[in-house]
Amino acid sequence: MKKIFTTALVAMLPLLMLAQGWPANYSGVMLQGFYWDSYSDTRWTNLEAQADELSEFFQLVWIPQSGNCGGGTSMGYDDKYWFTNYNSSFGNKTQLISMIKTFKSKGIGTIADVVINHRKNQSNWVDFPAETYNGVTYQLKSTDICRNDDGGAALAWANANGYQLSSNYDTGEDWSGMRDLDHKSENVQTNVKAYLKMLLDDLGYAGFRYDMTKGYAASFTGLYNAYAQPTYSVGEYWDGNVSALKNWIDGTKVDGEPQSAAFDFAFRYVVRDAVNNNKWTSLSSNGKTLNQDANYRRFSVTFIENHDTQYRDANNQNDPIRKNIEAGNAFMMIMPGTPCVFLKHWMDYKEAIKQMIYLRQLAGIHNMSTTQVLANSSVNNYYVQRTLGTNGAALAAMGSTSYNIPNSYVEVLSGTNYRLALSKTTETAWASKPSGQLAGNQAVTLTAVSQDDDAKIVYTLDGSEPTATNGTVVASGTAVTFAQDCTLKAGLLKNGSVSGVITRNYVIGPADDFEPYEITVYLKDPTAAPNNWPRVNFYSWDASNDQFNGDWPGQTISQTKMIKGVKFYYQTYTIKSKNDYMNFVFNQGGSASDAGSHQTEDVANVTQTSFYEVTTQTNKYEVNDITSSFINPCDVNGDGEVNIGDISELIDLILSNTFNANADVNGDGELNIGDINLVINRILQ
Repeated sequence: MKKIFTTALVAMLPLLMLAQGWPANYSGVMLQGFYWDSYSDTRWTNLEAQADELSEFFQLVWIPQSGNCGGGTSMGYDDKYWFTNYNSSFGNKTQLISMIKTFKSKGIGTIADVVINHRKNQSNWVDFPAETYNGVTYQLKSTDICRNDDGGAALAWANANGYQLSSNYDTGEDWSGMRDLDHKSENVQTNVKAYLKMLLDDLGYAGFRYDMTKGYAASFTGLYNAYAQPTYSVGEYWDGNVSALKNWIDGTKVDGEPQSAAFDFAFRYVVRDAVNNNKWTSLSSNGKTLNQDANYRRFSVTFIENHDTQYRDANNQNDPIRKNIEAGNAFMMIMPGTPCVFLKHWMDYKEAIKQMIYLRQLAGIHNMSTTQVLANSSVNNYYVQRTLGTNGAALAAMGSTSYNIPNSYVEVLSGTNYRLALSKTTETAWASKPSGQLAGNQAVTLTAVSQDDDAKIVYTLDGSEPTATNGTVVASGTAVTFAQDCTLKAGLLKNGSVSGVITRNYVIGPADDFEPYEITVYLKDPTAAPNNWPRVNFYSWDASNDQFNGDWPGQTISQTKMIKGVKFYYQTYTIKSKNDYMNFVFNQGGSASDAGSHQTEDVANVTQTSFYEVTTQTNKYEVNDITSSFINPCDVNGDGEVNIGDISELIDLILSNTFNANADVNGDGELNIGDINLVINRILQ
């Protein structure tokens, strides 16, 4: 019997090893961890610092292509190096690996942006870098470029300069931005396979997001995934026609199994039209989206915005969601498929999106959950959808509030043009505030979602498990207020037993009372030896991506000041809110095309007066923070001395509940007695 079992298992191994596109019954939510030009918010160190918070809500984070692109800032879509250079616009290789490891330790898988439709050349139209990895040198050749690349322009150049291209024509759409790769080429396949395995095995990625999959036949995505075996794969097949999306997924099949999911562009366009036009009945897609088809919803990665559709500026408006952003995310979160939240939306609507994810988790909605329309009224302009999860059901009432939510549900979250409810069969407690920082002493309302209308809530604030004898018992709808950091645990108390326990971690911050303040950024004179810059430009932008010194290369700075015998160029900026900060690229001026050799790396998240110096140059100049040598953090009022005036300034700020990062002497994110004590100690020294 044992021999028969072993033989059967061996026979099954090839099938067990076969990638299958996306896990079945997957309940995770993905974050697109970037937006266009998100060079500060998407720095690997910045994302890693948020791992604890992100891990409570996201199981996957998709980041930009992480290889070096050969000069200048880049979002990664002009990829040049695959194996050897991971110093990107978002950080270096050490920082990348550290972030991926930290994410993994917190239960987050990192999704790599894989750009293999095209690749950047080195010095002419057809040369690619030679890279040695694990003792093998990988290099694409001119014969790996599609014969009809760039509408024939590549072939004309090759013929005129003594090069050969592939004899194969492109298997997908042509793109003239860079050289389109011939995926029929054995050398291309060898390079791509090794690259993908390296992303998984060496860098620690959990899966892939394939860029521009319209550029080559779907069968190659199937070929590569069957080889590399990623846990997750999603293709950007940019088409709003659901039949086209299904055909692409089917095209990735190997031995009858799809090898990749696809972004559900059809769903995105349905939501865009509804929210932008305030026409909620148009959410009824009538089978026009992947996530509404039982045969394909497993392979639907839903989204409502991304880096290509978002509004960038007046000259690059693209095709964004222009209003009802919260409502659009609410509808996405109760639907089957795997939701992908856009970083900008997460940053701007964090509290609401956290609650939406909790609701999805509590109901047990996954990518294959069944869903149905409950109501659709063109007269009253509302649309109601219900999705069944493993624990209960979630209901989204979109548009007009004239629809009455059934008594079998409890409304737990609402906003402009949306109301979300959980079925009473979910049997869980609910808190009106998600985990995170609360400004001042805020009340958190506890609600019982239960078929027992008499169910009570029992809660603790010390992280201990609530029981019939441990915790405070209150009626559903009770508001709880606390004045210090705590871990709230709350559950349903019925017939002497507790169930449906939820956990929320709260940090009590200062009251949200902020006054804008000025900071000055100083750059040690780089026009002197050894750097000998011809001029000094500051290119700067804030947390909202608003530019302060104009488009690249920014403003030429002429203001200088001698401090401790050292000459500095400087400029003053205003920090406008508690989440605001400034980012800089110091440069020598010149056009964007030659900026790579004439600029520094990004200096990000500056919230207080700071001093910098330009040091060595590899690709970009590196920058050292030399603030500690030129400013004393205890000099709160900026008069150049540490004295009783600094204590008075601190006391005034504390009493007025006004936060100023320049006065946060001990760096704990608050102004308190600890800052005063540090100043006193410095005076006594």
